[in-house]
Amino acid sequence: MNRVREYRKKQGLSQFALAERIGVARQTINLIENDKYNPSLNLCIDLAKTLGTDLNTLFWDVTAIETKETSD
Repeated sequence: MNRVREYRKKQGLSQFALAERIGVARQTINLIENDKYNPSLNLCIDLAKTLGTDLNTLFWDVTAIETKETSD
């Protein structure tokens, strides 16, 4: 799970507008948002910068990690 859609909407961007800003096709954004495409590290960094957040927040499910740590 990632938060690309959530952060894109917070910025008021369409998939097309976000794609244009980072130089990819709109379909790429759609696939990333639907967890059907694993973007490269460089693309992840570009997404995070453009959306005004960091990689941890955008791509890692902190609650799942915390749940696993507390159950260990």
